[in-house]
Amino acid sequence: MTEESPLAVTEAWRDYGRADLPVPLAAALAAFAEQGYHGTSVREIAARAGLSVPGLYHHYPSKQSMLQGLLELTMADLLWRSEQSIAAAGDDPVDQFDAVVETLLQFHIHRRAQAFIGSTEIRSLDDDYRKNYTSKRREQQRMVDDIIVAGVRAGVFITEVPEDTGRAVTTMCVGVSTWYKPEGRLSPDEIVTRFRGIARATVGYVGDAARRD
Repeated sequence: MTEESPLAVTEAWRDYGRADLPVPLAAALAAFAEQGYHGTSVREIAARAGLSVPGLYHHYPSKQSMLQGLLELTMADLLWRSEQSIAAAGDDPVDQFDAVVETLLQFHIHRRAQAFIGSTEIRSLDDDYRKNYTSKRREQQRMVDDIIVAGVRAGVFITEVPEDTGRAVTTMCVGVSTWYKPEGRLSPDEIVTRFRGIARATVGYVGDAARRD
């Protein structure tokens, strides 16, 4: 394990090309990001998608179904990337922690519009689907929490409140979607390196030298 290893894009979970969304959902995402769910009309989404309103309804029967479809794809992508990154990290909880933190940061940088809608429009979801969606967010949080607990048991993290610490780390990573700008002073890789260090400090990482003693 090397703390300052290059963040080379070699694994599929690190590969962020253009988001492959169906045209109606891409149009809905753009409108929701600009105006919010309640400030967006179905007619506007149809116009952005180059469809008539009946044509849009052929694909998605309601504005709510578009929001749900968008969040479904968003969470599936994030969970897949997190699972793959943790598996690629091997058995060391520090490597696993670095991997899941990188995943959360890169996702909220490169998929920031989707991530932003996924956080801010939970209140706009129908009650039945909200339960399904929040269960997936809890699944993502459990990945972080379980790694921190494993690190505490292994003696590499010293936090006394693993689950609270896990929520703090996740909240920090999620927050990137609200302030990151491509023209900003830090590149995505610089953000990952800097905030990974902050995340390690938050869990009380003992350091490589202490682990060897």
